[in-house]
Order: sequence, then structure tokens, then C-alpha cells
Amino acid sequence: MENLIHSFLMIGQSNMAGRGFIRDVKPIYDEQIRMLVNGRWQTMSEPMNFDRPTSGVSLAASFAGTWRLNNENQQIGLIPCADGGSSLDDWAVGGVLYENAVFQTKLAQRTSSLTGILWHQGENDSFACRSETYYDKLAVIIAALRQELEAPDIPFITGGLGDFLSTGRYGKYFTEYKSVNRELLRFANTNPNAYFVSAAELTANPDGLHFDALSLRKFGIRYFEAFKHQKNVPGPITGENELINTIQDRPFTKNEKASLLEISFGLGNLSLEDFENQLSTITAFDS
Repeated sequence: MENLIHSFLMIGQSNMAGRGFIRDVKPIYDEQIRMLVNGRWQTMSEPMNFDRPTSGVSLAASFAGTWRLNNENQQIGLIPCADGGSSLDDWAVGGVLYENAVFQTKLAQRTSSLTGILWHQGENDSFACRSETYYDKLAVIIAALRQELEAPDIPFITGGLGDFLSTGRYGKYFTEYKSVNRELLRFANTNPNAYFVSAAELTANPDGLHFDALSLRKFGIRYFEAFKHQKNVPGPITGENELINTIQDRPFTKNEKASLLEISFGLGNLSLEDFENQLSTITAFDS
């Protein structure tokens, strides 16, 4: 049976897991956007990469939303494996983060076609001369992943670190972030099917460390641009805000409306009476 889900592995540290404040943007909810949970596909909701209690909006949601605009009759699946605060050494071949990503992806491959790798990492390698070995360490990791996952030509998309890092509350730890960005760009320019996405003009949460929710929505659109056109994305894309609105304002199907009501009820935000009344309204309106 042909796999209908096109899956993407999400790896790196906190800015791939996502730390955007959920309250700052409208939700992206689409039955055709799936996320891997316990080896099974569920409809995506944020936070999807729950590596920490502070997990929130991720760039992968708008990546998937843009993918859906270009693939209306197909499903996309996200494999969340990013871990906040992780360095390249933490991602070394044979380590627990690497092995977990391989394991989760192989589970996903049972019911999907692995289509790309989304990477964002580097903050924890932006000091103490760690940037000097960044390229070589990353090359080993990605080559091993492609081999173990039997996907030698799979696209690898990486994003740059934010220019806000040096001025945030942890700025003293990121003295080499520009060097890491140069190494990420060099990797994209010297390896097959590898592409670099600029974080130019993207902004941060108050911590000056994590991209804010709106910026992550824009970043995901840029990641898709790199994937679709197989090229680096050197800066903002025309119409980013309009694309975000198109994705977030997509009309919900009847099933999606019912699922969102169930989520709201399950979280204690709706009484049973309100839940049943609103559910009846949806059923009557859409019947």
C-alpha cells in the first residue's frame, strides 16, 4: 500500500522545538497535518515538540501549513525530536538524542514516506571556540542519519541563528553565533540537497534567546520556500504575513470543529452543557 503521508524529521534544540507564546498567534489546525505521538499519527496541535514545559509554537507548523497550500490533497507528518539546550556533541552519532531521532523516524517510515529533515541548532555551539568544529561535527551527524534512514538524497533544511542573540539576557554565551551561521551556510553550499534559511529581521521573545511566535510562523514559511525550490533563502519572503493569515484563517471542516470542541471540553474550558450545545450546532449547521 502506497504511503500517503509525507513526513519530516524535526531535530535540533529549543528554537526547533518551539518556544513561541501560543497566545500570540492564531492556531494552525488541519486534519491533514499530522504529528507522531507514541509511534502513531495524530492531528497536529501546538505545542507538538513537548521537550520542556515551556514548549510552544514551532516553525514546523507553518512549514506544514505552507506545504498543504501546495499539496491540497496530501497529508504531511511531523516527527518531533528536538531537545532544548542540546549541543552538537549531544547529537553525536550513537548518543541518545541521535538514537531517539532514528528510532522515531523508523517508526514513522512504517506509514509514511520520509521527505525532509528540518534542523535548527547552534546556540549551544556559539561560544568557547565550538564554532570552529561545527561544520565537521554536523557533517558526520547528517551523513549518518541519511545512511541509517536509507534516505541518501533527502533534503536537509537548516535555519540561521537570530541576530538578537548577542543582546539578550544570555548574550555573553553567544559570542560566536555569526560564525555558526557562516558554517551553516557553508554546509548548505558544499553538501548535496542542503539548504540554508536566513533568520534576517526575525525577532525574539523577551528572553532574547528564542524566536517569538510570529517570527516562527515566518521562519516556517521560509523553510518551505527552501524545500520547494531547493535553494537557499537569504532573507524575508514577499507576502509572509499574508501567507500566515491564509494558513491560520483556513476554514475548519466539520470534523475539525468537533475535534477542537472536544479538546476545549477535555481541558476544562467548556462545560458539558456548552460542549453538547455547540456540538449540536455544528452538526445541524453542516448537515
